[in-house]
Amino acid sequence: MKIDLSGTWRIELSDGTIKEEGFLPGTLDENRLGNPDKIAGAWHPDMENRETEIDKLLSADSRIATRLTRNYTYEGKARFTRIFHGEIKKNKRYFLFAERARAMSLKIDGESAPVVESWEGGHSYYEGLSTPYLFEITGLIRDGSLIEITTDNSYPGLPYKDITCSSAATDETQTNWNGVVGQIFIEEKSEAFIEDFRVCPDLQDFDSVFGEVALSYKSLSKGQSRKTPGNQADKMVRLVISGECLEDSGAELFSREVTIYADANNSFHFSKVAIKKEFSQKKWDEGEGNLLYATARLYEGADLLDEKKVSFGIREFTYDGSGRLTLNGRRIFLRSEANCGLFPETGHPPMDRDSWLDIMKTYASYGVNCVRFHSWCPPEAAFSAADELGMLVQPELPNWNPRDAFSTKECRDFYENELRQIIKTYANHPSFVMLTLGNELHTDDDGISEMHRLIEIAKKMDSTRLFAWGSNNFYGEKGTDKESDFYTSSNVGASVLRLAVSGNEGRINTEVPNSTRNFDDSMEVLRKNFKKPVFSFEVGQYEVLPDMHELDEFKGVTRPDNFYIVRDRIEKSGMEYEEYEKRVEATGELALLAYREEVEAVLRTREMSGISLLGLQDFTGQGTALVGMMNSHLKPKSYSFASPERFNEFFAPQVVLVLLDKYVYKVGETIRAEVRVANFGKEPLPGGFSYELCVNENSNHGTHLDGGLYTLGSKKGVSECPVGEVTSLGNVEIPLDNIEDPTRFDLIIRLARFSERLGVCAKTDIKATYPIWVYPDLVPECPTGVYETRVLDKKAIDVLKNGGKVFFDPHSTKEAIPNSVKAQFSTDFWSVGTFPNQEGAMGQFIDKEHPVFDFFPTEEHSNFQWFRMASQRAFILPRYMKSIVAEMDCYVRLRPMAQLLEVKAYNGKLIMSSMGLHDLLEHPEARALLLSIYRYMDSDAFEPQEVISEEELRKIIAMK
Repeated sequence: MKIDLSGTWRIELSDGTIKEEGFLPGTLDENRLGNPDKIAGAWHPDMENRETEIDKLLSADSRIATRLTRNYTYEGKARFTRIFHGEIKKNKRYFLFAERARAMSLKIDGESAPVVESWEGGHSYYEGLSTPYLFEITGLIRDGSLIEITTDNSYPGLPYKDITCSSAATDETQTNWNGVVGQIFIEEKSEAFIEDFRVCPDLQDFDSVFGEVALSYKSLSKGQSRKTPGNQADKMVRLVISGECLEDSGAELFSREVTIYADANNSFHFSKVAIKKEFSQKKWDEGEGNLLYATARLYEGADLLDEKKVSFGIREFTYDGSGRLTLNGRRIFLRSEANCGLFPETGHPPMDRDSWLDIMKTYASYGVNCVRFHSWCPPEAAFSAADELGMLVQPELPNWNPRDAFSTKECRDFYENELRQIIKTYANHPSFVMLTLGNELHTDDDGISEMHRLIEIAKKMDSTRLFAWGSNNFYGEKGTDKESDFYTSSNVGASVLRLAVSGNEGRINTEVPNSTRNFDDSMEVLRKNFKKPVFSFEVGQYEVLPDMHELDEFKGVTRPDNFYIVRDRIEKSGMEYEEYEKRVEATGELALLAYREEVEAVLRTREMSGISLLGLQDFTGQGTALVGMMNSHLKPKSYSFASPERFNEFFAPQVVLVLLDKYVYKVGETIRAEVRVANFGKEPLPGGFSYELCVNENSNHGTHLDGGLYTLGSKKGVSECPVGEVTSLGNVEIPLDNIEDPTRFDLIIRLARFSERLGVCAKTDIKATYPIWVYPDLVPECPTGVYETRVLDKKAIDVLKNGGKVFFDPHSTKEAIPNSVKAQFSTDFWSVGTFPNQEGAMGQFIDKEHPVFDFFPTEEHSNFQWFRMASQRAFILPRYMKSIVAEMDCYVRLRPMAQLLEVKAYNGKLIMSSMGLHDLLEHPEARALLLSIYRYMDSDAFEPQEVISEEELRKIIAMK
């Protein structure tokens, strides 16, 4: 029997604040108690005492600019009291259960209630931050008793900095809330009851299970407890496992009856209990939440004392001889996403199953098959939802210590307890497949020894899942760890495992775009010392301009002052809001393009087991890192780039890969590309394919072909594409002849079955589309009526004063354009608030309908044909001006910037390019753009609308 304690509670804070009619479950924030949230301190120890130009800009506003603002904030003790009314029976035991709280203690009528301790390996362990609290109140509680709960989010006696830096309690995301959330109740039990019940599949044959039933015996005398010697208890346990989730609901898998004489730990271990074969073959799997249920019943004679029902799944998560992750013996590719505990409306995670089902389904719609909980562990409801949907889960200890992890006894004891409790509490969940000891941990040799000790404890407690010393420990600089079951990092030593890195110096910005990139060289280095699974860490982090549509969604415990600051900047910038919306779309499209490059690079890497993203959800802290396809409320943004279907095209278990050494071609060249299929689904795929090259339907200009089709064909490939492999289907060759104008094509490869008699038939829905740009061998010549110059000299000014036309194309250097920024192809990395060593450039916003592009196909956002030009410098303008090609700025500055600008100057017409096009003429795309500019300037359409003064010109460039 459970007595619900949710409802009205009196709340008293240590500063004397009292609320007579507060409520639990809930936090102080939800009860509107606390102080104003005025100052955002350093979110990470490495950020303390830092003061860069960006830091000064972020702190210039009186509002918090670097994260969401809590409406109420409070650290310290909070006391929750209420009078209990209810019948208390003799010969019964009573327990108070609180699902999740902060450093909680309990008194009944002023007397402390003991936390129920559990035993594992001869050690007692107690409730912590990641699991429920359970207190025995037998002999203390009565009708009319005063229940007094105290919670303390200053964590006395615990490693405060490690905890509050982690996603479990940082104000950057979840908030360091105080209170009790989830279920809170008093439960009535018999003198002897089932304390814990665990069931696991036997991984040797899958046809049996093993597990443990832990029993609790206690004296009913007030305040006394004892372990019952083994010969004093005669308690019979009967285990019944039934396949209630299957079509033949209620079918009995097995029934076993055992007489138990409790051992020293009051537990009964069982093993090799056979399951009927038809059920053991129905495994829990990716996307298949095939759950079985076990019930343990405790009898004394014919009397039922207690029963406990749990769910479990038949599944094996491990790795094969080549060091690749496997699920049920099948090699899988991990498509992971990081959840950093960001829940803006409540400041804490939802505690109900339906909310987590929605969250997990949303992740799955983007192709995610594993959720990494970054430096925190989710509640029971999250695991249950993942179980039901077949979603893999990787929790972490609430630990983000970048200096001296596990260096104190306080820290070691706390995290050992967290580890033991997490494994014990969530062990029945098949979705729980991996765990690490924290995020980006740094320590000395003694700390590493402690990590290894904890891993050993975890493996002894649980052989059905994998454990590692941390995610991206030492930022990858120390490389792999032999004691860990897997390695996840951004790099191994100097060898990187992702395309983007802080400072925008990664391969996404330093290599000419192609679809052959992989990390085989890095894996070769790594494999010298480590033969276990490897997957990349926090891949992506491509910033998107803030989505202002989300402002209306903030109705709870946080408010988006950081967004309001950006909105104020937009209003002051002179930019129309309609254009800002298009800029958000442009940054999102560029981020989506870059994410695909990252994912496919890992798929092309022979020995990697997957990729872990950061992230699909905006992270509204750490300087405000808006990197998501989804907003902070885990809802897809209201833009085309954010569609789950578009992300799922390349983030899926079965993907076509086309290996192109470049995306930009000249007429007369031949596209030569290898076609591969990454099949990490559950069934083999056909090995034939069809191909077609057609004009992109959204391209603004280009070669006009009948129906837009340039060529099509098919190839036999191989007999089939096996599961767990990346299979080569052969090459495709397409000559590029008779193309008169610069044209954007789409190369579409579709998987199909092949018949010797009929050729390709039975095409599948598995396809991939790659952009191709083809340019005739053009020789741009400046029109006679245009004065072209690298320096805006006296002659250029005279031409303009006389009503002439000037094309100003300086070298794209800091010396030639002093008032400029160095741009890069991708958007910013994470946020300038965290990484100020980047200029803030966010990619190009292109006026694609402008007549200057009559002979240069383009979209509104940067794409691969712009790579060389987009990677040059950009003018910083004295004010907002409508630009042909604008360079977008980060949300902190929102400076007006441009790479191609037309203006009326003096009495003439001026086009200014910061891209150094004359230094790029060896490349066909640069020649095509320059020719298109020339043609435009030589036409009647050349009529600039913006007017610039001499003073403004001098601010932009060094005039001679």
